[in-house]
Formats: sequence, C-alpha cells, structure tokens
Amino acid sequence: MAYKSILVHVDASRPAPARLDVAIELSRALDAHLAGLAILPELAQPATIEVQYGPELRAAQARAAREMLDPLRAAFEQRTRAAGFATAEWREATGDPVATAALHARYADLVVLGQVDPEDDRTRVAPGFVDGFLLAAGRPVLLVPYAGAIERLGRRVLVAWNASREATRAVTDALPLLERAEKVTVLSIDPEPSAGGHGEVPGADLALYLARHGVEAEAQRTGSDGVDVGNTLLSRAADLSADLIVMGAWGRSRMRELVMGGATRTVLSDMTVPVLMSH
Repeated sequence: MAYKSILVHVDASRPAPARLDVAIELSRALDAHLAGLAILPELAQPATIEVQYGPELRAAQARAAREMLDPLRAAFEQRTRAAGFATAEWREATGDPVATAALHARYADLVVLGQVDPEDDRTRVAPGFVDGFLLAAGRPVLLVPYAGAIERLGRRVLVAWNASREATRAVTDALPLLERAEKVTVLSIDPEPSAGGHGEVPGADLALYLARHGVEAEAQRTGSDGVDVGNTLLSRAADLSADLIVMGAWGRSRMRELVMGGATRTVLSDMTVPVLMSH
C-alpha cells in the first residue's frame, strides 16, 4: 500500500497554512497527488425571502463565496508552486461539510484535517465536523494540532494498541508512514493478556506483524494509574518525543464517548502532535 492521493482541507483558520505545509511535505516525500478542498456550507433561506429577493440574494451569496474562496485558492496555489508542485489540484464544493468532505475523501488515500481551535472564529467549521468526518470518511485522517510548529512528522511514531478493529485499521492505514519511521513504539495501556485479544504478550504480535513489513517496532505496556487513557497516551507521547500518534477512533459508540469520555475525545481536544486516526 502507498499513499498516491492526499486530500487536505483548506479554510481561513490561523493554523491552515501549517496544515497545508504538512500535506505538501507528505505529498512530496511520497510522490503523491495533492488536492486542496474548500467547502462552503449551504445557506437555507425561507421560501418567502427566496421568492422576493431570489436573484439579488443569489448574486450576493456568489460574491460572498468568491470573497472567501479566492484568497484560499491563491494561498494554496502560491504555497504549492513554491514547493515545486506543478499539478496540485484545487477543489471547491458547497454542501453539508461532513457529507461533502467524505465524498471527496472516497477518492483519496489520506485526508489531512486540522484540529478545531475553539478560539478561532475564522475556521467556519462546526465543532462536530472532525468527529463526524472520522465516522463517515472510510479513510485514514491525519489531524494536525492547531498549536505549535510541526518541525517533523513520522520519525518517532507511537502506536496506540488495544487489539480492536479500529486500532487494527489505523495501523494498516499508517503503514506508508510507519515504513519511513526511525523509531516505532507499540503502546498498550492497561492490557489484559488473552487468547482472543492481546495475546500472551500485549503488543508483541503487532510488532511481529510490522516486522514483516520492514518496520522495526518495540512493544511496551503501561498502566493508566487512574488517569484516563487519552491523557496517558499523550503523556507517553511526550516522554518518547513522538512526532506522530497512530490510533483507532471511536472504539466505543461516539455518543458513549461524548457522555462518559474516552481516548478519542481527549486526543481530539488536547493533541500535542499530529495524530493519524481511522475508524
């Protein structure tokens, strides 16, 4: 497997340039096609307003759309040209953000999104956009944190392993990055050895699987000691100087995680390094 098509979500948020730079660097390193996608949500108007002001309203909306999209396109084309891309693709779409982004993701190997910054009103992305997209896309999603500079990506990778379907999917989806890594750590948090799950030595079977793909990985286990799994994972990533986390998303139902908490919710909120998630 290789990433031959990378899609990056482009908006007007403050971290968007850094997110685009991550996508550009990955596309260049992996010789992948790069596409940028900007999405305008549909604006529903009452029928009475449409009847009375239809043509004028549509013209005003079109002008507003161009005022928002044209600078995004110009920035995308400027940065990709400066990076030596001759064929980077620009896309614009209107519709429900999750459904529209998921449709475009069907034809990409990897999607690059930004962590939502709740303090940045320029993002114009609903708080549930990333959550919904993770469930709908059917593609691995590389999330770039809104805080801090991304100096490198994927040299020291931490794989969160709980022997679940979602974690298995994430590891397989991340193979093009794992194969390039200098160090890969497979971390099991509070594992319970069992024949139907982790095996006798948690993480060892996954490390062997990765070795067959040319990835040298070290299996580790740790206890959460009363701290939630998400924060334990982020703390361990800092200890290991990891520059990428690979993990499954929404292993339990999303509603249960939203109500009771969970690793996905914690990492989406508090990530300190890029995270590749799959559901």
